[in-house]
Amino acid sequence: MGELIFAGLGLSGTDGMTVKALNALKECDVIYAEFYTSSLIDTAILDLENVLGKKIKILYRMQVEEEETLVKEAFDKKVGFVTAGDTMAATTHVDLMIQAAEMNIKTRLFHGVSIFSACPSSLGLQPYKFGRTVTLPFIDNDYHPKSPYDNIMENKAKGLHTMILLDIKADEQRYMSAHQAIEWLLEGEKKWQEGLIKDDTLLCVASKIGSVSEKVTAGFPNDLLKKDLGGPLYTLVLPGNLHFMESYALVHMAGAPESILKEE
Repeated sequence: MGELIFAGLGLSGTDGMTVKALNALKECDVIYAEFYTSSLIDTAILDLENVLGKKIKILYRMQVEEEETLVKEAFDKKVGFVTAGDTMAATTHVDLMIQAAEMNIKTRLFHGVSIFSACPSSLGLQPYKFGRTVTLPFIDNDYHPKSPYDNIMENKAKGLHTMILLDIKADEQRYMSAHQAIEWLLEGEKKWQEGLIKDDTLLCVASKIGSVSEKVTAGFPNDLLKKDLGGPLYTLVLPGNLHFMESYALVHMAGAPESILKEE
């Protein structure tokens, strides 16, 4: 009888996964990994293979989304499937678990530290005050959709913070930088002029969260464009209504302008 094991590796390093996940993966006959949804910071595949004592087969987007090899192999083998962060944060991975359930294949899930909890924590922001998460795509061939702008605007109107994820094109080794993301928002404001981004709009940049090189910075858009924001990888947050404790946290933990304290 086979089994399909889902394991989140956390945000960085080979020691970011739980001990339970590590032990379960060491028992697997074969291990697959995908890193197109997120990358494991400062970690090579060889590092993981050395820790687990097994070879890891890398899967690309089409292989995970359209092929059934991984699930079918779990009919009679113990198969591991690993990703950075927390595996079930991606709907594609949930679909894999559903496929396995429909085929009566046993599954186990080992959660990992996720950017969805780690980013607010590093900035001192309250997780339950976040609205819908938004992803900014690269502006390629003049593709600049308004939907991310609208979704951030909707969160802001409700007083909610917005976590902004940045585009990754893993097959091209291309990762959107924080500066590109800020310019994306500024360019959007020029096009749509609905008041989302102003000169004194506070933005937060979280770089390499969960790693020894973690860096958090908060400030106004044009000031941030002049700063070294660390990275890659990056996550942005556009805060909504700040509790006074959140304001103090951003000033003392991320270097936000002290003027935000006077607004409370």
